[in-house]
Formats: sequence, C-alpha cells, structure tokens
Amino acid sequence: MAENTRRMHATPEQMWETLSDGWLFPVWVVGASRMREVDDDWPAAGSRLHHSVGVWPALINDYTEVVECRAHHSLTLRARAWPMGEARVVISLSPVGAETEVSIVEDPVSGPGVLVPRPARSLGLKWRNTETLRRLAFVAEGRR
Repeated sequence: MAENTRRMHATPEQMWETLSDGWLFPVWVVGASRMREVDDDWPAAGSRLHHSVGVWPALINDYTEVVECRAHHSLTLRARAWPMGEARVVISLSPVGAETEVSIVEDPVSGPGVLVPRPARSLGLKWRNTETLRRLAFVAEGRR
C-alpha cells in the first residue's frame, strides 16, 4: 500500500469542489487520458467515471466507481484499468487552518498488479501519486 500526502493552499470545500467535478479527473490523475462520461450523481456511492487510460492508440476504456463518499472528508474509489487490474484508492481531506492536507492511499486489489512484490509496487505508486497530488494542487489552487 502506498500513501502520499500534500498540503494544499485551498480549503477542504475548495478541494471537494475539484474532486466533485468528474470531468477534471484526467487533468489531475496520472495515467487517465480522457473522460468519456461522468454519471450525473458523481461522486455519490455507486456512481462512475467512464475514462480511458494510456496513450493513444493504446487506450483502455474502463471506469472508476465510488465505493464510499464522505463529502468534504474522503472519497474511496475502485479504479479499473483492465487488463492491468483494479485498485482501491482512498483520498482524504484534513483541514489545516485555511489549507487542506490531502492524502492518497492506493493498492491493487485484483489483476496482475497484486502479483508485483509490495515494495516494488509501493515505490511505483508513490512516484505516480506524488505527481497526481501535484496536479491536483495546481487545479484546486488555481480555481480559488
């Protein structure tokens, strides 16, 4: 399991506004290439983002589903990119004055990713989610 944390110059409400806009998903999530559809009730539990992963022409169409939603606090996702597999992703928001500490905890739950030794997959996910949080900060702080 890989965990990354970053303090962002935005309130939890501003961060939540960014996370609640499913069309922004490929802007801040490393690996997501484009959005194909966003369920009307995103980010309610059970709602989905229909995205593509990869680089053209080798794109994989799949979806990410909300497992649990606690508005302004956390979002638990099941991110799919078959045949690579699925991952559980928990994004948590903690207020720190007028700023927000955002953490992402991610680990594969099915598919070939679970066969990769934990230290190796954690290193890759840590690198990826460092950039993901950097991009999320650019988007959320820029919308203030």
